[in-house]
Amino acid sequence: MLSYRHSFHAGNFADVLKHAVEVLILEALKQKESPFIYHDTHSAAGRYSLSSAHAEKTAEYVDGIARIWQQGEVPAPLIPYLNVIKQLNSTSTLKHYPGSPLVARLLLREQDRMQMTELHPADVKLLEQEFAGDRQARVYKQDAYEGLKALLPGRNKRGLVLLDPSYEIKTEYRQVVQEIAQTYRRFATGTYALWYPVIERRTIDRLMRDFVGTGIKKILVIELCVKGDSAERGMTGTGMVVINPPWKLYSQMEELLPWLTKELGQDNHANFRLEWLVPE
Repeated sequence: MLSYRHSFHAGNFADVLKHAVEVLILEALKQKESPFIYHDTHSAAGRYSLSSAHAEKTAEYVDGIARIWQQGEVPAPLIPYLNVIKQLNSTSTLKHYPGSPLVARLLLREQDRMQMTELHPADVKLLEQEFAGDRQARVYKQDAYEGLKALLPGRNKRGLVLLDPSYEIKTEYRQVVQEIAQTYRRFATGTYALWYPVIERRTIDRLMRDFVGTGIKKILVIELCVKGDSAERGMTGTGMVVINPPWKLYSQMEELLPWLTKELGQDNHANFRLEWLVPE
């Protein structure tokens, strides 16, 4: 299915968590001189105008990045992410928001490379325009999971694989775990970061059981719920499953998650989760 467009959701609370985690992982990879690869499976358009018809229709960014991007005192782990946002918004008005590929591109060094897969015809065209002429970046009009098989591990022994499925089809919750497990067998030294929405808690519980069942070690769960769990329709929270996280990520999230829960919470039941699903 190709109906999902991230342009309706750019800059929402889920993006804040996803991109804050992405930035911290990339900054950790940069602590070593050796090059790394950034691989984005569901790249979408790369850059979003918050005054577009799509963004204005939902205005989800109002309860996301707009709440925090100009706050004076923020936790230290959030600063690198906010610096990325400010690079795209030179005035006091929030006009633009980066997708995960552009977040990564703004952080890469000369020796690092990135590759992106996307199938939506409109989004892949925008992505190709965004990265036209960029020798460090490659865009592939390709299925996300076929791209994992074809493009990884490549020459690099280090890297971040970011997976951001739309979950339009419910079976994708299980498929993405299977695809990660297969890729991990070929590229066990990489870091994997999977985004997921919290809509039905039982679905998330099953997702976690599936990850445990892979036998992979060192799996960290990071979750931010802006509302309490609900049987009603709609996303109440968001999370990241991180395999092989940088050693500082747990303590960084210990500092960041309580603050994000307070600033982005939408009811009195807002909460967060930070735990080792599978230890080392």
